[in-house]
Formats: sequence, structure tokens, C-alpha cells
Amino acid sequence: MDAVQAANSGHPGAPMGLAPAAYVLWTRYLRHNPADPTWPGRDRFVLSAGHASMLLYAVLHLTGYDLTLDDLKAFRQWDSRTPGHPEFGRTPGVETTTGPLGQGFANAVGMAIAEAHLAARFGRSGEDVVGHRVYFIASDGDLMEGISHEAASLAGHLRLGKLVGIYDDNHISIDGPTALSFSEDVAGRFTAYGWHVVRVEDGNDLDALDAALGAARAEVERPSLVIVRSHIGFGSPNKQDSAEAHGAPLGVEEVQLTKTQLGWPSQEPFDVPAEALAEWRKARERGEAMQLVWQQRYDAYHSAYPEPAAELERRLRGDLPADWTDVLPVFEPGDKGVATRAASGKVLNAVAPVIPELMGGSADLSPSNNTLIKGEADFSAADRTARNLRFGVREHAMGGILNGMALHGGIMPYGGTFLVFSDYMRPSIRLAAMMDRHVIYVFTHDSIGLGEDGPTHQPIEMLATLRTIPGLVVLRPADANETSWAWRIAIERRDGPVALVFTRQGVPVLDRTALGSAAGVRQGGYVLSDPPKGKPEAVLLAAGSEVHIALEAARALGGEGKRVRVVSMPSLELFAAQPAEYRESVLPSGITARVAVEAAHPQPWWRWVGDAGDVVGLDHFGASAPYQRLYQEFGITAEVVADRVRARLG
Repeated sequence: MDAVQAANSGHPGAPMGLAPAAYVLWTRYLRHNPADPTWPGRDRFVLSAGHASMLLYAVLHLTGYDLTLDDLKAFRQWDSRTPGHPEFGRTPGVETTTGPLGQGFANAVGMAIAEAHLAARFGRSGEDVVGHRVYFIASDGDLMEGISHEAASLAGHLRLGKLVGIYDDNHISIDGPTALSFSEDVAGRFTAYGWHVVRVEDGNDLDALDAALGAARAEVERPSLVIVRSHIGFGSPNKQDSAEAHGAPLGVEEVQLTKTQLGWPSQEPFDVPAEALAEWRKARERGEAMQLVWQQRYDAYHSAYPEPAAELERRLRGDLPADWTDVLPVFEPGDKGVATRAASGKVLNAVAPVIPELMGGSADLSPSNNTLIKGEADFSAADRTARNLRFGVREHAMGGILNGMALHGGIMPYGGTFLVFSDYMRPSIRLAAMMDRHVIYVFTHDSIGLGEDGPTHQPIEMLATLRTIPGLVVLRPADANETSWAWRIAIERRDGPVALVFTRQGVPVLDRTALGSAAGVRQGGYVLSDPPKGKPEAVLLAAGSEVHIALEAARALGGEGKRVRVVSMPSLELFAAQPAEYRESVLPSGITARVAVEAAHPQPWWRWVGDAGDVVGLDHFGASAPYQRLYQEFGITAEVVADRVRARLG
């Protein structure tokens, strides 16, 4: 109450109602050590209801994490460690960034998948050196969001028995009673998903909460949901059980009345009774003791099984195996085109045997996305060691689950779908970028080149919108060898997500004899071809399949005596990050005749062509027809590109 009041904004109600549940969980069940927030053997806790952030901050402070009362007093202020919603990497003990409802739920599922996989891979003779539980708190809003339905369904199917959720059933949302829009049988829904469900009728009954969490911990065959009937703003004489307690300060007078009603010993803000703090701080002693026991067990494991222990440690550090790049395929030019999605599948299967932390799949599109690891089984309730993940048609949950896997550590997660469906997982992609998590997205069917499926499946604006997400690197390679390099970049990048964007249709494998090396993909853009004589007077820029159109246009213009450079720019973000000298060498400022071509929305290219340049793209939806006809009808052709250059050269 005091922190929200001091900030004059925030959400006091849920933390007040959930305080007893948090107390029981954090002091009796959660395996954690406040002195070492990154201890690998810790349980994970996710506050999916991120608006209740002061609950988490209060618990972190009380149990002895490096979070002071002054930090709590700075709630929601500039550069504080207690932002309005929990942010991964800013506050010790915060496992993931939450706020968009339902995301934390899916993150928790991803963490539980990672735990189950690593425990199965590295466990020896009953030694479960990875094993831990994942707990989360979800609100009514979390359960309304579609992502929670998707994630809960998959978690039940996979029988993730170490996943435990606490549902804050307080009957209140921002608009008022949840009955305005929410009347489903939550217990029945989760039972149908295959979850173990326990009810606590009084959210202030510590014994009942203890029994419910104990039952959840004892259930190892199914994920558990503990439904807690709580009261938002508990103790507030005028605002308990009302929407007024949800997202606004109670007011100075109401805070005082609430403290009086609760029997709080002081009216001073941020006063913590010494006996209460002493009780909470016992978590440090318990945590240190639990970590010591775990460390002794791990040391014995390391002595008995040094090779798997070393491999586990490598993976948790995020190091890559030595010489792994030796297996990256090199594709030879030939008469037959190769779809970059097909080349991607070959690269994935070449590197998967030497990078065992690669784990993922697609949203029911494995044959189309080429995301299956050959020779690997499917991760399931019966086989936790397998690396192929069948997400089902659940793009949004897939995105959140991938984030959870990356946050857990020891896994390099990837997930695939059609590029057009990236919008379904955009909130999760955005959070992966915000958290700098290493997630790889495989987006195929990248343009009107997918053809007959028509405008509902033809991405026009998706490349532009993905390129606007800060911290996300988008790579759209032009041929099979650029694809191999794109995968290398995606695997080596440690500080953020990467979107790999591939064609459905075949494209030629470029003969690099007289062209720039595909290694130029590392810089995001590079000179693919230059005129045989003299300095270029015009530049063509392109990405993906349209690079071949640019090359064809350059050849036609060269036959007319015009000197044209072709720049392959698979990643606008990587190119923008290069030193100014390099960018100048590729796109000389003295050449104003620049034309970009991409079968997508033109917006991202204007930065690179300038006011005197032009972009051949699409600012409208596609149509259903063979892709060759679509390129012709929509003017994404070498002839149109050449005409735009002629117009600029005069």
C-alpha cells in the first residue's frame, strides 16, 4: 500500500489479497536462496499477473534479496529497480518480464519443459541435478487471455508435473466484477486440460494454503492449479472486493484505515515490524542450507560423471561447442533452384548433432517449415530426452514458451511458423527482444512467392513490423549459402532473438565465382556484384528472393552500358549496426540513384535509398495465383526495377 501510495500509481489490490499465499509459498515451498538468485538448482517463480509487482518486490525484500526499502520507496520511478511491472535483468530474483497478461503463464510452461528435458538428459542413477519446480501466480486476466488457454492445453498434454500455478480468484477486473465477461468453470477447464486442481476457499487460511501447495507438490504426473478465493484489497474497509482497489492508490486516509483494521502496529509508511522481518529472513538460512545440500549432491555427480557434468555446465554458461561451424553446409550452384526453407532444414540437421542444446519445432507446420531434427524423437510425457517439440497450432503460446526455455538456460530454443502468423506471436517476440533472450524464429513462406494460398497467407507488412522491434535481428537470405550463414549468425548471437525468414519457392544457388562471398551476411548487407569496369553509378538493394531480380535487372542495365552495383541486404538491422565507414563502402553517398526491391511493404527501405531513390515493393495485399503470375501482375520484376533505375539516371 505504501509503495503504491508513494508512487501515486500502481496496483495495490492483488498484492494485498495474495499476501498469505505468497507468504506460504516463499517461506515453506519455494526452493530459493536470496543470497544467490541465479543458483541453477532453484525453483523458478513467475508472477504472470505482473501488475501485482509490489507483491513480488515486497517478498524479495522481506526474504533478503538485494532489494532495499529505499528500492521499494522508488517504486515506478526513473531508473529504479522496482519498475511498474517486473523486468528481467533489472531486479534480483525476477525471472522474467511480465505485464502483458498470459505471457508469464506461457513462460512458466517453457521453464517446466526446459527443466524436464535437462533433468532427463543429465540425470544419472537417480541423481536429479537439474530437477526443480516452476511456480506461477496468474490472475483472472491471465486466464482470459488466449495464450493461457494454448499454454495450459500443451502443459496438460505433456504432463508437466513440476509446474504449479496459483490462480488469484478474486472476482474483480478493471471494469468491475469478472462476472461481466467471465463465467466459465475454471476448475473444470483445467481438469479437462489434464491438470490436477485444488481449491482453497479462504485465501487467508494459511493451513489450507499449506495443504493445497503440499498436494500440488506431491502430484508429479500432472501440472497443478491451486485456485485461491482471495479478496482484492483485503483489509481495506471501503475498497476491498471492488475495482477501485485494482489499479490505483487507495488514498492516504484509506491506507491509514486499512492499517488500523489489520492491526498494523504503526502508521508510518514502509514500517516493517522487526518480528515479521525476522520471520521472513529465515528464508536466507533455509536457502543457503538447501543450496549447500544441492552443491554437495552436484559435486558428487560431477566426480562420478565428469563428462555430462562438463556438458551441462557448458550449456548453462551459453558457450558453443568447439569447431561447430565445421559442419555448416556449403551449397553448390546447380540448374535446380533451392527454396531457402529447404536449405534451412538441411542446415538445422547439419548442426543439431553438434549443438545438442538446440530444441524446438513448429506450430503444426514441421513439414513446411523444415524444423524437425531427423533421428530425434518427439518430446513427450513418455520421452523427456527428445528435442523435437510439437507445439500444435498454438503460435502465441509457442512464442511465450520459447521465452521460458531461453530464460531457464541450458536450451537454445527455436520455433517455426509461416511469416504471416508471426503476428500471432508478436507480443512474445517483443518481450524476447526486451529481455535480450536468445530465441530463434523460423518464418517460412515469406512473400507472395507462396502463391496460391492467397492474400490471407501472403505476408506483406510483417517484415516491416518485425524490423521495427528494437533488439530483434531479422535475416532474409537470398540463397542456400546465405541461409547457412544466417543460421550461423542466429546460433552465435547471445544477446537477443533472431528471426530467420525463408522462401517457399525455389531460388537459384548463386555462383559466387564473380560475386561477393555469402560471408557478407555477417554485416547485414554487402556488395554482391559490381560493374566489370568503372565505378558504379547506381545501386540496387534487395533481400531474399528479390536479390535475383536485382541481379537480372543489373545485367539488363549493364547491357546498355549502365554501371550498376547490386547489394544483398539480408539484415537491415545488422547493416545499420556496422561502422559508418563500412556502410559508406557499400552504399557510397555520392551515388544517389538507388532502387530497392522486396516483395513486401516498402517502408523499411526508404532509409537506405534516400529521397532521390525508389523502392519497388507492395503496399497492398496479394492474391491467389501461381507465384510467377503474382510477381508479374504486381510489378516485382527485373523490367520494372530496371525502368526505375533508368528514370533516375536519365
